[in-house]
Amino acid sequence: MQYIDMHAHMVSRATNDYKMMSMTGCVAVTEPAFWAGFDRVSVDVFEDYFNQLTDFEPKRAAKYGIQHYTWLCINPKEAEDRKLTKEVLDIIPKYLDKPNVLGIGEIGLNRVTRNELESFKDHVKLALEYDQPIHIHTPHLEDKWKGTRVIVDTLLAIDGVQPDRVMIDHAEEHTIDFILGNGFWTGLTLYPTTKASYARAIDMLERYDNDRIIVASACDWGPSEPVALPNFIFEARRRGHEEDWIRKVVFENPKQFLSHSPKFKLPETLTTLKLNA
Repeated sequence: MQYIDMHAHMVSRATNDYKMMSMTGCVAVTEPAFWAGFDRVSVDVFEDYFNQLTDFEPKRAAKYGIQHYTWLCINPKEAEDRKLTKEVLDIIPKYLDKPNVLGIGEIGLNRVTRNELESFKDHVKLALEYDQPIHIHTPHLEDKWKGTRVIVDTLLAIDGVQPDRVMIDHAEEHTIDFILGNGFWTGLTLYPTTKASYARAIDMLERYDNDRIIVASACDWGPSEPVALPNFIFEARRRGHEEDWIRKVVFENPKQFLSHSPKFKLPETLTTLKLNA
């Protein structure tokens, strides 16, 4: 079954991962800007990172017949630094015309501090100014509910925010109803040790009728699985779900949300590997 991985940090993955994803049906990935495991020290480092996301990475993906898209921001972990945030926000507009840039993300909150919240608002204002969809990271563990509530309340208070153009990711059982109930899209992250297992994700999808919900691998440099979606498909089939129900979650839903950007297009051919450089 063909699928779209809405959240995959491919800069941290080996090329063999692209091959596995292609062989298991992946036709497109979108890669939000994220924390690299260490705090970047200057805007110049972000510029190098954005160049990698908009030039090298789409070329690498294309060799395996996968369309690569990206989202740009300064990640919540680094957005505590207000000076650096302003410098990064100043350079983002020059990348927004790049053919694989879909919007602003993954913005959000980490420890739910005042500085993080101000940086979050600045990103939202930038997205509205340039008419960009938004991809949002919610905090981990004990800050999940608090951060999700602050994010949703903040978005609803900003004039011009359209909830159907906003993806609030990393939802769990105690936050998904609040996100969907306010009109936003949400994402379930398929991690082997944290976030949501395949079974938990399917439980939530069954409860909420699989509307405005997307599953993704969010594969990065930690314990994660670049072929999480094929494993999810297998588990959904094992649980007795029809192919149309599964396809809606792994293909039609991400396609619908990503179509808010006119740049999002699927490859002309979805089956031929482009293995030549």
